[in-house]
Amino acid sequence: MTMPLDPRADTITGAESLLTTLVSSDVDVCFANPGTSEMHFVDALDRVDGMRCILGMFEGAVAGAADGYARMLDRPACTLLHLGPGLG
Repeated sequence: MTMPLDPRADTITGAESLLTTLVSSDVDVCFANPGTSEMHFVDALDRVDGMRCILGMFEGAVAGAADGYARMLDRPACTLLHLGPGLG
């Protein structure tokens, strides 16, 4: 008896693709204030190596932290925002 093939064995989600692209572009920190509509991206953070996630409690603080990080290290960071900015 043969086992059924895992349909995800050779596929990648959009969130995984985005994270892989970010990591391959030397973006290794994501400042985040996720909500329910961003759970696919949060889930992908566990599956893609190379991205460190720093959780923040307010979108403004998250954006400010990413901006400060980028200015101090002269390299980009990414943000995952909830509400209007995250959904847009």
